[in-house]
Amino acid sequence: MAQHGFFITFEGVEGAGKTTQARRLADALGSDVIVTREPGGTPISERIREIFLTADGITATTELLLIAAARAQHVAQVICPALEANKIVICDRFTDATVAYQGYRGGLDIALIHELNRAATCGITPDLTFVLDVPPEIGLRRQRQLQRNRLDKEALELHRKVREGYLAVAKAEPHRVQLIDAMRCPDAVHAALLTEYRKRVCGGRVPTLRDEDRLLSP
Repeated sequence: MAQHGFFITFEGVEGAGKTTQARRLADALGSDVIVTREPGGTPISERIREIFLTADGITATTELLLIAAARAQHVAQVICPALEANKIVICDRFTDATVAYQGYRGGLDIALIHELNRAATCGITPDLTFVLDVPPEIGLRRQRQLQRNRLDKEALELHRKVREGYLAVAKAEPHRVQLIDAMRCPDAVHAALLTEYRKRVCGGRVPTLRDEDRLLSP
């Protein structure tokens, strides 16, 4: 499928600040922006999210299949229509999360993960991915102040494997994936995100509506 909008994804370990920074970027880019998340984003996908984050004893394979099902519904119902309407879509986690969590953390075959991702997304890929990088122990310390899910409670070593996965993705696809130092204060992280977005969109200048229209035209 051809995509006509601009698709941005946020990735990172637990507590990296993805959700906050995704919303700040959306606010900075204006009103014609769709902000969504995975797993979730639709009523069906949100029900799968609840199972995914709360049920005990889920195997890595079950996780993978739940995520693929939630993603297929999300892409069909939210992401595809928004991109076809020339909107900017910002998603908190997408296919790279499956590589990092179910691949590096869960030990599943990366080739299988890529194949399921292709099936669930109908070939849609992000135009720009921000990996907010922070040591897992720091991220988990931040999460203690929030409501914690089952992933937050896993052993530190598993969180380190997730980070390893994200670093591998960033190294493998530098044209798409931008590694952002999330140890800095939120304002500094936001400034770095805006700078990288402007660099990708219009050569470093502050984007205008005309720039956005030219970028998002079919």
